[in-house]
Amino acid sequence: MAKTPEPPATSEHLIERVLGAPREFTSADVAAAAGLSIDDARQYWRAMGFADVGDSKAFTKKDIKALRTVAQLVASGVVSQPEAVEIIRSLGQNTSRMADWQTGTIARLLNRHGEVPDDTAMSPEDVGKVGQLATALMPSLQDMLVYAWRRQLAAAMQRSMDTADAADEEIAGQQCVGFADLVGFTRLSRRLPDQRLAALVTTFEGDSADVVAATGARLIKTLGDEVMFAADTPEEAVETALRLHETHAHDEDVPLLRIGLSFGEVVTRMGDLYGSTVNLASRLTVLARPGATLVDQSTFESVEGLPGLDVRPLRPRILRGLGAVRAWSVSRAG
Repeated sequence: MAKTPEPPATSEHLIERVLGAPREFTSADVAAAAGLSIDDARQYWRAMGFADVGDSKAFTKKDIKALRTVAQLVASGVVSQPEAVEIIRSLGQNTSRMADWQTGTIARLLNRHGEVPDDTAMSPEDVGKVGQLATALMPSLQDMLVYAWRRQLAAAMQRSMDTADAADEEIAGQQCVGFADLVGFTRLSRRLPDQRLAALVTTFEGDSADVVAATGARLIKTLGDEVMFAADTPEEAVETALRLHETHAHDEDVPLLRIGLSFGEVVTRMGDLYGSTVNLASRLTVLARPGATLVDQSTFESVEGLPGLDVRPLRPRILRGLGAVRAWSVSRAG
């Protein structure tokens, strides 16, 4: 006798499987169970990136456990409440983008196999198929998430220890910041179909991330038509910039890049970089011609005379808020 096929999972069933428990508590219930005020509980919830849910039963036993963990850390003095909010916000912002990215990838995988249409025109049933596959992959994705986080945490600690070891050097605490920008992206976005534009951005971001990682620099963020990276030394940043040009030059679909580099003190906050060094790198990117890399004086002084590089001065430019700025063009010799 043929086996009766299982009915498709409802959206609520899929959500419960992902959350690991049914949604049966209000925000007031969760706050009381964790020993917190409703205002504190909502502050942590918003830090995760979620809107207020009023009196609806949107929470599970897992939410109570997580909130208790945060409350205990604050109560024990391990972290202050503002620091706990900052840690939670870092988790919320990064996992939000990761979740959107992964579900989009799964949708494209199913589309490639003809099981769902274009991910911009899916029915509730199609979305359910994406959810079912995402749920089936969840144990593996969870293991990979913890693995990647541990690796990144170890790398961050290593960078901090390297900086501490260099405390007596003049360059301690400084970084070389770079921006790589796709030339003519706005015009290109007006004439390309959405799917081709999305594929171009995916290729640009993915290949750029691979280059940055291979040179030992760090990808700070991507902005569709621009990537921001940082390196501990100007030499490393220049090599990253030149490899970015070379890598994307082999792809006819990706426009030429223009890149700006600046070396100096930076302020690190929530995984991002701020300060005059960042501002100067961004402004140099705008000044660069297609296919060129411009560097500031500090970067020039570090790479001048290195074999294999052609370094040429440009006339000083007056930049609003920065005054007269000197820049140099750097390329491969020959």
